[in-house]
Amino acid sequence: MDYETFSIFAGTWGLVLLVVMFTAAMAYALWPSNKEKFEHAAHLPLDAENPSEKGDPRS
Repeated sequence: MDYETFSIFAGTWGLVLLVVMFTAAMAYALWPSNKEKFEHAAHLPLDAENPSEKGDPRS
């Protein structure tokens, strides 16, 4: 296998791998059952009076 063949192979399958990973990440982020978890995480910096249920390591 010469360099040109390897370069084409890596470029093609690298692109396919990245598209699959992007699609999986988007599906995970937009899955309806994850909405509550992401909304909770989004409000954590604004919730200074009530730290998370697991405890605040800074207290």
